[in-house]
Amino acid sequence: MAPRKPTTPPQSASRVTLKTIAEMTGLSLSTVSLSLRDGSKLKQETRDKVAEAAKALGYVPDRAGVRLRTGKTNVIALVLDSAEDSIDFARQMIQGIGQGIRGTRYHLTVIPEFERSNSDETIRYVLENRTADGVIITHTRPRDRRVQMMMDANFPFVSHGRTEFYAPHPYHDFDSHSFTVMAVERLVAKGCRCIRLAMGDDRTTYFHTVQTAFLQATAKAGVEAFVHESLMGRSPNETRAIGSALAKESKTPFGIICDSEMRTIALVGGMQEAGAVMGRDFHVVYKQTSGILPAFFPNMDSLREDVFSAGQELTRILLERINGEKPSLLQTLASPQPHWRPQPAEDLSTHDPS
Repeated sequence: MAPRKPTTPPQSASRVTLKTIAEMTGLSLSTVSLSLRDGSKLKQETRDKVAEAAKALGYVPDRAGVRLRTGKTNVIALVLDSAEDSIDFARQMIQGIGQGIRGTRYHLTVIPEFERSNSDETIRYVLENRTADGVIITHTRPRDRRVQMMMDANFPFVSHGRTEFYAPHPYHDFDSHSFTVMAVERLVAKGCRCIRLAMGDDRTTYFHTVQTAFLQATAKAGVEAFVHESLMGRSPNETRAIGSALAKESKTPFGIICDSEMRTIALVGGMQEAGAVMGRDFHVVYKQTSGILPAFFPNMDSLREDVFSAGQELTRILLERINGEKPSLLQTLASPQPHWRPQPAEDLSTHDPS
């Protein structure tokens, strides 16, 4: 038997480079490089031709090489707060940002924050090591140290939420003032003469904006107002117990404005457990960020924030800031989307508490 010939291991496919794309398209190496890097000065036909070739060849940029040549990482970072108040917030935000960077040269890095106290260190690390070209932060405070650090460094960023700094910075925010006024007016129209505000993190700008608007709107309407102490850090069972006590102590009919779906579920569960009936003894307007609660409480009013669209808008603003746009021109607000559900059979305004 003849000896077997040694087999040659299959050669791995050559790495696709800018030169490969240039050869395929017939364009110069500099044109291909410019098109993939930015290309705004090139014809759309040329950019499309390069993009199609890169996709067909499976081109993946050498990010280390890009950084050495340009000083850019082609990365944007989302510093994601650990707050668990909003159902599905993280997924929708990430998907919105993903949609926003689709077709660009940018990639997304998510940095989860398990402890708010570490946020300063997270931003400091990004600044010192230039691990991203820009940053998105959420849950801003009135004098947010993260914002101050990035403004001082003239580093591109955008915040989901406003601050109280005099110098302008890019932000996209939910119009919390309109949210509060609309909620108060809705509850007053349903006969609520006492309205309670139940919220979470009292360190945020959002909390203080809502609280101020709440006190102004209830005073204007001539109804009794009560602001609960911060419910941040309360477990669902603790919040449920608060709801139960609230139902036993409050005059009816009363209204509740709640800033999160998780707290709404716990509070309403506690009130119902204590025997209170929604639409008779109390009514709720909550901030909606998912489609979960309408399945369980079809008659509960809400004002929705479109978190997916917020992610897209934050990305648009950040990319414009990276390209040099002025911060004062990169500040936008999203209007609350009212979802007034069908009124229960027994209207609050006609309820006799006796």
